[in-house]
Amino acid sequence: MDHELSERLERLESHIAHLERQYEELNQVIIDQAKVIRKLQAHQQRLAESIETSEMERIKATNSKPPHYQ
Repeated sequence: MDHELSERLERLESHIAHLERQYEELNQVIIDQAKVIRKLQAHQQRLAESIETSEMERIKATNSKPPHYQ
């Protein structure tokens, strides 16, 4: 009986070690994805600002001032 218990304990320890390794790998994936998301959000913000600026310049260029403003 002691031998069976020892084998079961060994298997459990092995499974736990495997799960801990998987946990660490998944945690690293999440950390890497968070970095990518932050970069993409910053890039998207810059693009949105650039488009907004371009659109405002286009509107200003197409809307000429009335003669009494010139």
